[in-house]
Amino acid sequence: MSVEDKRVKRLPREVRERQILDAAVRVFSEHGYHEASMDEVSEVAGVSKPMIYAYLGSKEDLFAACIRREAGLLMEAIAGGVDVDLAPDMQLWMGLRSFFEFVGANKQSWRVLHRQVISQGGPFSEEVLAMRSRAITLVDALLVGAATKKGVDEHAQKSTEAMAAALVGAGESLADWWLDHPAVPTRTVASWLMNLVWMGFGDLVEGEVWTPSEH
Repeated sequence: MSVEDKRVKRLPREVRERQILDAAVRVFSEHGYHEASMDEVSEVAGVSKPMIYAYLGSKEDLFAACIRREAGLLMEAIAGGVDVDLAPDMQLWMGLRSFFEFVGANKQSWRVLHRQVISQGGPFSEEVLAMRSRAITLVDALLVGAATKKGVDEHAQKSTEAMAAALVGAGESLADWWLDHPAVPTRTVASWLMNLVWMGFGDLVEGEVWTPSEH
């Protein structure tokens, strides 16, 4: 065993795992799941391959662990950025801003969470679907609370979950577009989505619903 491996082995387990996951996110982001090699993860992390297998398992297990961790960090960033004592529109704005700030600061993470998982599908998508479900629940609760305060009827309130799902999907798509247009400032991207959705949501929580004209 090398001197380096002996030194790394003295590190706490959580530090070793974070070291390996940080390296894996970088490698998976740059090469994709199939092209990424455990040899490169080992090199970037500065640990041996046997150590990676011992602590995080196979390449498939490692990729799933990356998705799980990055999804958790993203949701923590969004929930932590929202002040529940503010008005609903400001809560939504803070949530959107926190989302795009995370993506902007962690582009490799988002590539793994969105582009790589979409291309792989299968069991890898379960963690992202769970993350999406949590995000939809968060937005839905905000919209229901806003609609209830406005005294909107039950029929109108039932649409909030669907609208929350639409917002989450739009956010994911815009974040993916943003990866290819990094010159756009974070706040600008967040404000675009806020303007797109809140004008419609604002009418929803006021009880004003658009319907097609009869012919």
